[in-house]
Amino acid sequence: MIFKNIRALREDKDLKQRELAEYLGVSQNTYSQYETGIIAFTDQVLIKLADFYGVSVDYLMDRTTVKEPYPATENNHQPRPKGRGLDNNPIRVNNTSGA
Repeated sequence: MIFKNIRALREDKDLKQRELAEYLGVSQNTYSQYETGIIAFTDQVLIKLADFYGVSVDYLMDRTTVKEPYPATENNHQPRPKGRGLDNNPIRVNNTSGA
């Protein structure tokens, strides 16, 4: 299944598939296959992308038009500030597009 919001978010940030693949720890080919729906996103990849973009997983999967992540509850982890990774350090992506 193709999720249009995932590609739109990447393009809005002027990022290449290669750059996101590097951040996710997968090959560019694997990321391309995720984005084109050839292979399914794993839960971990969806969570990392949601954290990276500061959106909900439902937004990534085109299940809502609301970008904001859900508020934390007692049963789930605290949301990280936008642009923070799993270790709560700033997320850095090498953007070599010149933008």
